[in-house]
Amino acid sequence: MLRLRVHAKSLEGNLEGDSPDRDVSVYLPPSYKSDPHRRYPVLYMLHAFTNTDLSYFGDGVSTHIPTITDRAIGAGTAREMIVVTPNAMTVYGGSNYSSGATTGDWETFVSQELVSYVDRRFRTVPKARARGLAGHSMGGYGAMRIGMKHPEVFSSLYILSSCCISPTSNIPDTPEEMAEFEAFKERPEDYTQVPATIRTAVAAAAAWAPNPANPPLHYDSPVKDGELQASVLARMTANRPLAMVDQYINNLRRQHIAFDVGDQDTNIRANLTEFDRVLTSYDVPHRFEVYPGNHGNRIPQRFEEDVLPFFSEHLLGASPSSKESS
Repeated sequence: MLRLRVHAKSLEGNLEGDSPDRDVSVYLPPSYKSDPHRRYPVLYMLHAFTNTDLSYFGDGVSTHIPTITDRAIGAGTAREMIVVTPNAMTVYGGSNYSSGATTGDWETFVSQELVSYVDRRFRTVPKARARGLAGHSMGGYGAMRIGMKHPEVFSSLYILSSCCISPTSNIPDTPEEMAEFEAFKERPEDYTQVPATIRTAVAAAAAWAPNPANPPLHYDSPVKDGELQASVLARMTANRPLAMVDQYINNLRRQHIAFDVGDQDTNIRANLTEFDRVLTSYDVPHRFEVYPGNHGNRIPQRFEEDVLPFFSEHLLGASPSSKESS
């Protein structure tokens, strides 16, 4: 495992003040050092809200990508591949892997700058057919959003329990939540003490309703005087995959797609069921599974038993002599 620092021009000058120099964790497969002429497919795995790359690569974490991937390769259930996770933690708890003046252009960082860096730095198969994109929760949103817009970069997508895909996701929906959100005027010194529902709503507004002329938060609030603001909600909804998907159906036809959710993850299950319905209505091939579990308790198992085999099946590989094979 390596942990590198990658400079992102696309994140320079973001209004949150987050560093454009991002930590990136990289898993290299067992034969990488011993077979110096071999090239490998790459899986980009995006982490969830309030997490970092170390949520998958740090000591003692449950979804420890190096351990899980080594085990799956050893058992013959996964092919050798490189796995890459960038640190997308921001001052608001997460970038939503979106693009705007407040958060920075994370979509370009992931789909262009990071991919270019990895292709230059490591022995990859530098083709879309050899690149996969996956993520859990906020990372699932990122995989869905970036993936459907960039089939020229990523040929295969696996979306785990994606948050944020419907117009009502991460929007205050009770008078108490709306009042608490509207009272959020300045980021406190200890932002971790802000209630989770407000943190996710703040991150969503920062990502999808940026306003450089509205310091210190630099976003437009979807709540004003106790009422939801239709114009702000419309800007946010434009970034929701369920609102975007019709535009990108032909892109999705070019990709291998799978997504899943725990049966106890009620709201996300409903939203992904609707995503399944939309893809089915367009006859877009895909795989959707509802499994016994909640939002996070089965992710290590899903990564080992479903995610890695999925990309092992669909990503273009290369032989030790660097001749490509399907």
